[in-house]
This record gives sequence, C-alpha cells and structure tokens, in this order.
Amino acid sequence: MSRRPSAFSALIAVDKPAGLTSHDVVSHVRRAVGERRVGHAGTLDPAATGVLVVGIGQATKLLGLLTLDRKGYRATFRLGAETTTDDAEGEVCATADVSPELLEASRAKSELARLVGEVDQVPPRFSAVSVNGRRAYDAARAGEELELAARRVTIHDARLVSVDAEERTWTVDLDVSKGTYVRSIARDLGRELGCLAHVSELRRTFSGPVSLDACVSLGELAEGGAELARERALDPAATLGLPVRDLCLDEVADVMNGRRIPAGELRWGGSPEPGGRVALVFGGALVGIWRREGARLVCESNFPQGIEGVR
Repeated sequence: MSRRPSAFSALIAVDKPAGLTSHDVVSHVRRAVGERRVGHAGTLDPAATGVLVVGIGQATKLLGLLTLDRKGYRATFRLGAETTTDDAEGEVCATADVSPELLEASRAKSELARLVGEVDQVPPRFSAVSVNGRRAYDAARAGEELELAARRVTIHDARLVSVDAEERTWTVDLDVSKGTYVRSIARDLGRELGCLAHVSELRRTFSGPVSLDACVSLGELAEGGAELARERALDPAATLGLPVRDLCLDEVADVMNGRRIPAGELRWGGSPEPGGRVALVFGGALVGIWRREGARLVCESNFPQGIEGVR
C-alpha cells in the first residue's frame, strides 16, 4: 500500500528537555504536527538537553545527508567521583580527593587548553557504539565487558565558564567534532588529573549551523502545532550547506521527471562546481538535490512535495 502524502515537509530544531530520549521527542513532534513521518539527527542522551534536529515528512530523507560535523556543548564536570555511565545517571564506582588547586580558575583554564586538538577517545561503556552487532549499552547492562576501540576525534575548543569550589565542578563550553563523547572527555580528564570526574549536566548549544536560537520547545510545539513548525522551519539548503539553484517554471516538469537540466547560475552568482551538489528550489521549497556533470545537472534526490523553509 502506498504511503499517503505528508501534509507538509520541514526541518525543525527542538530544544530537547532532560528526561526524554531522542525518540521520545520524535513521538511528541508526531502528535503536535499530526504527521507520522518524523525522525531525528544526532542522538542526545536522556539526561542531556539542547539542540536536536528533527525532520518532518519528506525532510526525513535529509537526515542522513546532514553532516553537522561540529557540535557545541555546555557541560558541567563534577570532580571527585567516577560513575558507571560517566554521567550523573550512573552509580558512583570510584572516588578520589580533589586538590584545592584544581578548583582555581587559572588551573582549570590551563588544563582545558591542553585538551584542544585531535585525540583517540574510547567511548563510554554505556553508549550506542556497536561491536560485532552488539550495542555497548546492552552489553554493559548485562554485566558484560566489551572491548571498545578508540576513535579519533577533535576537540576544537574547550573554554572555562566557571568553577564552583563548593560543588567541586567546572562548567565548560566545548566545540567538538561529530562523534565525540563529552562523557569520555570528563572521564579521561579526571583520570589524568588524579581526581576522577563525570558529567553532571550537559546541554548541546549547536549542531552544525543550527543553534539554540533556532529551537522550539516541545511545549511551544504542542500549542502551535504544524503552523508553528512551518513558521520556525530551518532553511534546508543552508542546513545542508548547499548552494541554491532556483528553478524557472519551465524546468519544474523536467526536474520532477528526473531529466537533466542546464547547470545554470546559482542564486548568489556563479555556476555550480563541477561534480558539486546543489539545492534546487522552487516557490521557497527544496525540490531536489542534484549534481553537476559537464554542463548539466543530474538528479540525486527529488522531493516532489517540496521541503519548506528556503529563504
């Protein structure tokens, strides 16, 4: 049986609250906008809050195309204890003394500065990393030990926001590559400093080009529904990082049927790069992602209903 057309298609950013899984957010969005085809990009742990990009309708097809190569977080590192999950959700499994100098801002800043650069990072035991078809968190819950391989990640920036000596915490702003575990940063830093540490709070402040300013809350979405989602839709071309090639009316039928069209000119001047991808736009909606071959554009993906929000 064919799927009924979506009422509308758009990318939105949700400010995920604590206590919900990313899939829970998807369920809330489905109910709020009255659309079954909803998905998300870039999972957030239940305890974490902040930017979660959500696709509605045909925009779910964009989720696998989003690079979102850099992520931003505001994290609170609690010194003096390591937990089974490397965050506050787990049980304390080891403790250590915290020297007074580690609670001085100058020392905290210098230690964070040393984090910047590439590092081989071992994911937390409780993570979605798969080993031989088994999720790490499933093995951890069953009391099994999985050998998790280190992965090369990049910490682009690590800046101190504040130190709370009474609570023995550092609040930190991080700019990291996709796939970086902030929990692992806290765990490894605590071990290196000899004081042990875990993440007590985590908020994603940006995901690629999408920041908290672009987000809607689930409460706002429940009240405003599909109309609010359309008003606050992300620009799909900008979120994908693609140049825009506007279509004229005479080209639309060719595009919908996958027939090659001239490379033409981009919205802000110039021609598409050879082999480069472009966002085809008509009537303020993304209708295709095409690639230049020679003097023409060829189809990679089409979105017949159009994904709203192009500005």
